[in-house]
Amino acid sequence: MNSQSAWAEINLGIIARNVQAIQRFIKSDTRLMAVVKSNAYGHGIIEIAECVLDSGADVLGVARISEGIRLRKAGINAPVLIFGFTPPSLAGELIKYNLTQTVHSCDAAKELSKAANTAGGKINVHIKIDTGMGRLGLFSDCIDEFKVISRLSGLHIEGIYTHFATADSNDRTYANKQFNVFNDILNTLHAEGFDVPVKHAANSAAIITMPETHLDMVRCGIMIYGLYPSPDIKKNSIIVKPAMTFKTKVIYLKKVPANSMISYGAFYKTKKQTNIITVSAGYGDGLNRLLSSCGHMLIHGQRVKIAGRICMDMTMLDAGNISGINQGDEVVIFGDQGEAFISVDEIAAITDTINYEVLTSIPQNVYRKYYNA
Repeated sequence: MNSQSAWAEINLGIIARNVQAIQRFIKSDTRLMAVVKSNAYGHGIIEIAECVLDSGADVLGVARISEGIRLRKAGINAPVLIFGFTPPSLAGELIKYNLTQTVHSCDAAKELSKAANTAGGKINVHIKIDTGMGRLGLFSDCIDEFKVISRLSGLHIEGIYTHFATADSNDRTYANKQFNVFNDILNTLHAEGFDVPVKHAANSAAIITMPETHLDMVRCGIMIYGLYPSPDIKKNSIIVKPAMTFKTKVIYLKKVPANSMISYGAFYKTKKQTNIITVSAGYGDGLNRLLSSCGHMLIHGQRVKIAGRICMDMTMLDAGNISGINQGDEVVIFGDQGEAFISVDEIAAITDTINYEVLTSIPQNVYRKYYNA
């Protein structure tokens, strides 16, 4: 019997095939960055990084320096780009671990340059351009700032990029406007004699919807894990499959009469005599409480309703008249069991969120089991 109370099973064979499907869609001379931030979207950063690199990815993308250092300490030597802010005080760590840093402003570049010189090394950087995302980056009138950054000692400009806000929408008018702004900047820089080696803009959505944006490199996150950025994306362009199944197990079962109240708040009342089973997973394991009394799980290949409020580390299910359920039986929170399937997108729809959040909500202390099939 599995001793874990809740665990995720990740099929590395599916991850590899997803990477290869994406590679077949892009041009052979376009590099593929696999985004492994947020613990590889909940799948496990080290194991996924090793798998995607073995499958043909060229570069890894992370959000924070801590993620990059973790990759290096695990022996991963591929290029790693940090998307987020790194304090200049950590310039020595960027140099020591050979991590590439995103630069979002001229002032930040100056501080990082000064720190790099003090540390006695040089830092590879990618310049982030804000073409309309409104998050981080230099504005479109950034040519003079780019020139200043290009003259700073201690920094080597390896790349330049932007990020789309609406590439996953049916209406890509705004995304096209963003790309036009980015292209104007690239053309102006080229005319001024600057040829940045790596230019990139396409995220998972744009890889499919805006092939003209592929440039020197694409950044792929959610599709590597087998999900699509939004329902508006045409799924027949690149066929990917979910790699993770999230599971728990039965720890208790009982037959209760009609009108029994279940869980906190006592708002779930059984309509008739039924089997109530308790499973060993709750919101502390990444289950959203909005699934209370409206979500489902799978047991013996059948969908059963969540009964009452989800607790921190336990959840009750109304199994009706399903027979043969025993303590220790495997229960699927999302994924497939027999012919039945509960998708991450279904859970996201019920909880009014996106599939990204469902995956990244699974804590790192939840056990991950890896296999290749």
